[in-house]
Amino acid sequence: MTPRAIDLVRQDCRDALQGREGLLSELKGSRLLVTGGTGFMGTWLAELVACLNDEHGYGVGLTLLSRSTDRFSMELPHLAGRPDVALLKADVRHVVEIPQDTRFVVHAAASPDNRAHATEPVETMELIANGTSAVLRAVGRCSSFSRLLNLSSALVSGRQGPEHPALSEAAAEAPPVGEVGSAYGEAKRYAETLCGAARSQYKVPVVTARPFAFVGPFMQLDRPWAVTDFLRDAMTGQAIRVLGDGQTVRSYLYGSEAAFWLLRTLVAGVPGRAYNVGSPEAVTLESLAQLIAAQFSPRPEVRLNAGGAAVQKTRLVPDLGRARRELGLEARIDLASAIQRTVAWHRVR
Repeated sequence: MTPRAIDLVRQDCRDALQGREGLLSELKGSRLLVTGGTGFMGTWLAELVACLNDEHGYGVGLTLLSRSTDRFSMELPHLAGRPDVALLKADVRHVVEIPQDTRFVVHAAASPDNRAHATEPVETMELIANGTSAVLRAVGRCSSFSRLLNLSSALVSGRQGPEHPALSEAAAEAPPVGEVGSAYGEAKRYAETLCGAARSQYKVPVVTARPFAFVGPFMQLDRPWAVTDFLRDAMTGQAIRVLGDGQTVRSYLYGSEAAFWLLRTLVAGVPGRAYNVGSPEAVTLESLAQLIAAQFSPRPEVRLNAGGAAVQKTRLVPDLGRARRELGLEARIDLASAIQRTVAWHRVR
């Protein structure tokens, strides 16, 4: 990553923390461990903690647990080489012990890549179920452990019906049983239930976050999501291809905002409760493609109905009432700015 790209990310972190860094004061002087620590969200958490330490004197010790620490060290030496960052190479399913001084844990291990879910559904479910079980057992061995944030998924509630403009944490739907496409959402439901059981039986203080969709630096453009497809098309000089008529609806929270929301949920969320993490700004995929196209000159064509096959229209937008009321969270970066920042980072990375 170039010095300019590092500077852009640091400014994103400053913007996310400005005037509200005190909301994370419980983290001061603690050790935080992040499973899945080298992925998109783990990297943003590392950037935000680095900013807290460098510019606000938080003194957080950060452990990033992942199977991909070698790649992380090579691609992001400005994080991997920091004295306050430790890399722990391990498969989360086989974790027995974590640093004894760990006080907070963000359990983020599990890929949201739906191609992997479709081709290896058993592996997907086994990693989420057994990984969560291993983490719950490991935190029980830490004498100073305080709280675990379990990253679940918006998909635990199944498909958002058209009668619901925003999906609340209380939605009682579930992924269809027996379908391969349900593997990820169903495994996340199981993980939430397992965390609830551990809280009831062993008094493990667990808070759940349900992420929706994100955008920003560190998101790999070969991932199979609409926003990454559109960005990749535009950055390679092609027309932006939209499957279907572009009327599917999503919302996207910027990476630095998401990292702040997760840390705030970790330190202030009520154990036993789930909190949506996402943007309330709904956008059709056609409008998203136009927003991305506007960042380029010459402006690429936006081509609807690419691929020819019919595409089911869906909607996935969070109800953020609970996060606002209980955690004081609001999204600061609108979608247009999020897209502009993402494109700017990719141009200099």
